[in-house]
Amino acid sequence: MIEATDIRIGNMIWYYDYNMLETPFRVEGILEGHVYNSGLPRSRLPLEKVHPILLEPEHLLKFGFLPGEKEYGEDPETFSYKYNRKDSIYIREGAEGFQPLTVSPAGLAPYGKPLLHLHQLQNLFYDLTRDDVFIS
Repeated sequence: MIEATDIRIGNMIWYYDYNMLETPFRVEGILEGHVYNSGLPRSRLPLEKVHPILLEPEHLLKFGFLPGEKEYGEDPETFSYKYNRKDSIYIREGAEGFQPLTVSPAGLAPYGKPLLHLHQLQNLFYDLTRDDVFIS
């Protein structure tokens, strides 16, 4: 289950449809314990029936993150996204999830909790860049 405070409009989550298939959708609204999307049954679902999408490296690639290249001395487990001429977002894939990194004098240093779900990456990306990123 997802808490209403964990998601925002534009996040991708999923629910079991009538055939018990995991069906992803984009949140179009959140109100009084329900999430809304025009493609949902009755256009809404209670929060108890929706679930977060697990974050995978493929999601990072779809957002435009690039993996580190070994031949240039970069860590292949670290993904980067350059969102303006001088700033980038760095995320390292690890056993506990995807750890956000920041540039420090000693190199890349971890900060915050590891990201486990797609909506967490979407929220972090929005908080840092003020751009919405969507995956179809």
